[in-house]
Amino acid sequence: MSKLLDNISNSTKKVVENACYVKINYDVLDKVIEDGRFNKTKYWLEDNNLGLLDLSSKDIINFLLIYHAIGDYCFWGDPKWTIYDDKQNKLDGSVAMMYLVLKRYKEKKSFVMSFASFKEWLKGNVEIPLLKERYNCLLEMNKYLERINNDFYYEINKYLDDSSLLEYIVNNLSYYNDECMYDGKKVYFYKRAQLLVSDILHVRKLIEKKDVVYKNLIGCADYKIPQVMRSLGILEYNQELSSLVDNKIPLEYGSKMEVEIRASDLVVLDYIANKLDNKVARMDVNDYIWLLGQDKNMKMKPYHRTLTIYY
Repeated sequence: MSKLLDNISNSTKKVVENACYVKINYDVLDKVIEDGRFNKTKYWLEDNNLGLLDLSSKDIINFLLIYHAIGDYCFWGDPKWTIYDDKQNKLDGSVAMMYLVLKRYKEKKSFVMSFASFKEWLKGNVEIPLLKERYNCLLEMNKYLERINNDFYYEINKYLDDSSLLEYIVNNLSYYNDECMYDGKKVYFYKRAQLLVSDILHVRKLIEKKDVVYKNLIGCADYKIPQVMRSLGILEYNQELSSLVDNKIPLEYGSKMEVEIRASDLVVLDYIANKLDNKVARMDVNDYIWLLGQDKNMKMKPYHRTLTIYY
């Protein structure tokens, strides 16, 4: 395991050991594991209905760089940012962003654009959260592509393991540096970087039949996965935190409450993998839980709200 992954694992475990707002209910967690649901995991992009996996692996991976630069974070709002596709189907959140990026990519349109054009392209019922921050990520991505002759697939083609690919991504794109402080000590998450790495390696395994390694990835500390864990009774919030989350009062990025939620998320994923003798990768468990969160029939408690580019 790489130093970055060690840092994520060790720092989040220390947070959980000292947490005062969030508790992991291991009795409930053990029962959820025992029911066998985590033996039926599914890669999250296999569930998309946009035809993404019908493209070549090169096109998918080049698309993923763009999508993750501007798309896999912070869609909540009241009302939620919403668009309509060409068939007038209503889309929101990550699906809406994936639709827009994929459509533009297939049309071979440039992603080098002015802020005004970017704003118009993402126009919906309301302005998408963090519009300027997304544009800044796009600018950095385009500068990076210039340095590598606009061929991301070729640039990262040699990386078939999670540790080296994660190191490369974090070292070359600053918008993935998802770190904060807790009781004077640094905590590492790298949610978006881990997701990009997982996606690339899953695609290379599924389409190219490459022998890849993604078992060392820890998971994606976001707002949907802790929401599902709390709804299942795995995560328990104290009265103060429950009141804030249930009343949709935002938590500041890097606050003790927010860090404890995200750290607990990763510790639970690690615990599940260990209980299953690491026969199921943590990222596959991560994807399964995230997909549960997309089930409109599941009774869910509110998710915590934090305005950030990191998830």
